[in-house]
Parts: sequence; C-alpha cells; structure tokens
Amino acid sequence: MTKVDFSESPTGPLSGVRVVDFTAVYSGPLAASILGDQGADVIKIEPHAGDLMRRGLPKQGGMASAYFTLNRNKRAVCVDLQTEAGLKIVKELIATADAVMENFRPGVMERLGLGYEQFQATHPKLVYASINGVGPTGPYSKRRVYDAVIQAISGFASLRPDGTPELVNSLVCDKITSLTAAEAVVAALYQAERSGVGQKVEVSMLDANLFFLWSDVMNNFTYRGEDTEKMPYADLSLFIRKTSDGYVAAMPVQQPEVEGALRALELEDLIEDERFTDFEARARNRAVMKELTDVAYARFTTAEISARLERNDVPWSMVNLRHEVIDDPQITAMGALVEYDHPVVGPVRQPRPAAQFGRTPSNMHQPTAFLGEHNSEVLTELGYSDTEIASLVEQKVLHAEMK
Repeated sequence: MTKVDFSESPTGPLSGVRVVDFTAVYSGPLAASILGDQGADVIKIEPHAGDLMRRGLPKQGGMASAYFTLNRNKRAVCVDLQTEAGLKIVKELIATADAVMENFRPGVMERLGLGYEQFQATHPKLVYASINGVGPTGPYSKRRVYDAVIQAISGFASLRPDGTPELVNSLVCDKITSLTAAEAVVAALYQAERSGVGQKVEVSMLDANLFFLWSDVMNNFTYRGEDTEKMPYADLSLFIRKTSDGYVAAMPVQQPEVEGALRALELEDLIEDERFTDFEARARNRAVMKELTDVAYARFTTAEISARLERNDVPWSMVNLRHEVIDDPQITAMGALVEYDHPVVGPVRQPRPAAQFGRTPSNMHQPTAFLGEHNSEVLTELGYSDTEIASLVEQKVLHAEMK
C-alpha cells in the first residue's frame, strides 16, 4: 500500500487555484475535496460548532471518519460570521480566491452579505458555486433536503423492478452531486481563465441525479410518442449469480461475451436460440434467460465458474464483502488505497485521488484539519499581525479545537 508524504507541495493541475469552501455535511465538502486532491488550496470556513460531520462515528484521535475523508487536502478556518470582524475576514479571503463554494439553502449567503452579486463588481473573475437540493424555485425549494429526500423525488428509491420503495444503501445522491459540482467548478474556472470573467454556477442535487438516472432506469420516458415501445424495467441484481457455494458477479453485454458465458455454463445450445441472438432480443426475453442461466450457475462452485468465465473472456468478479475490499489483489496492484500517519489521529487508510494525471499528478498534500487549525496561518497570509489575531481569538471571532 502506497505511503503518503505530506512534505510535498500540491502538484495537481489545480495547483495555484484557491477555493474558499463554505460547504458542510456531504455533497459540498466532497466536491471541494476533489479540487483539493487536484492541487487547489481549499480553505474550509466553519462556524464555532463546526461541520456536523465532525461529530460522527467512528472516531479516532477525536476525528470522525467520514469528516476525515470528506475534508482532506483542506485548511480549516473557524470564524463567527455573525460578527462584523468575522465577515470582514471572509470577504478579504474571497478577494484572494478563484472560486467560492457553498451549499446553504437558497438566500442564506445573500442575507450574510456574501452572495455572488456582492462580489461581481470587485472580483469579476470569481467563480461562485452554489450547491442546493432542488434549486431556488418551486414548491420544495424551502425544504431541508438530504440524500434520502432526493432519492425519493428522483426515482432512486423506486429502482426495484416492482417499484417497492428501497433506498440505495449509500449516500449516492450526495456523491453524484459532488462529482457534478467539482466538474462544473473546473469548467467555470477554465472559462474564467480564458475570458477573464467568472460566473455563478448552480448545481442542484435533483438536477444531478435526474441526469445520472435518465439513460437507463428512466429511458422509458425519453420518447413522448404514444406508440413508443415500453420495456420492462431492468433488474441489475440479475448480474449477481448464486453458485453452489457462494456468489459471483457476471455481466456479459456484447455478443462475444454472451456467447462466452453460455459456453462457460455449458448452455451452448442457447447461442443460436432466436430469443437470445442479439441485444434487443435478449432485452425482450431477459426474464427467461435469467431463469435458464440461474439453474446453470447453481451447478458450479464459485471457484469452478470463476475459472470458466475467465477462460471465456466474460466480465466477472468475486463478490467482495466490505472487509475483503481492502486486500483485493487488483486494488493492491493499482495502489488504489494509500496509508499514512496523521500527526494526531494516527495510522489511516484512504482511496487515492481517483483521477491520475501524467504530468501534474494529484497528491495528498494536507492532512485533514481540526476545527480552526489554520486560523493563524491563513490570517497571517491576509496581513493580520499576531496581536490582531490574538485579539480576534479573545473576542471569540476566531475559534479552534486542537487535539
């Protein structure tokens, strides 16, 4: 497993970009962390209570595990935005930034005097990303919105073929929104660099997840003609196959893969069966094919069918339990997980940055910070003296919880 060296400076393609991150909980922090992975100087702004995720479990060394992953490669400033002095600090910080990110409900930043319009004249190149649940208009716009709510609205919660409600057992809508927001900020930064003019970027969780779902589970609703053929809803669970002693995942899609799977299962006679001879035919007869192949999979042990699928070049894998993911040979060979010793938390393990850049590699350059850990460092960069910083701490404008 790769060891991380935090003595390195940021080397990613966003090195030199500064992001002021007002986001909290999940979708926003993860998006900003992706930018940090790619080299940006991300400065996280928190109130005295800190981000809610700091109080999650499990914990080690006083740091919650989810917060640890969601907020790596960031510096932390804790400031009271209800004070004039606190607002002055963040306005000065925004003046030095290339991008601002926030995920409050619509209108909160404007009421604080920190909305995009407040900076357009003085900082025209600023990219200002607003992440929210369902956007600023509509009957749901004033609601508090979290992952389960978006799963319910978007259709995620009804993905079972029979429509029985069931939440995906992961904060999938938050994560999809994070990826969408990170990409959108980079696109806006690119345009700002070319034109010299920034812009506001709106990313709603609902938009991001509707787009994510539409090409497969919502494709019956793409064409609006009355004579459009409707297909039975697919059940991706059919790609998890029960063997005589366990499970494998197998997903033959292209014709050679399907034929290879049928050979592996000793069902060669089905290769020429008109019900399964091409992609469309299999889509119409998927239930029958599942029934026939389920019986065949059950005749083999997991080891036997794995070897047969491998020989026939069928996309397949063993089904890892969560603890088995860590030592999967492919994950090990890729160096996909990295480990390091956090100065307070101790030994930790995390996924490496997902995008691998050949000339400007992403790197881990900043351990996850405790609340207000970089107050003095960041304010010193803004020109505050030690005496001024001490006075702000005494006035409770600044706050820190160092372990």
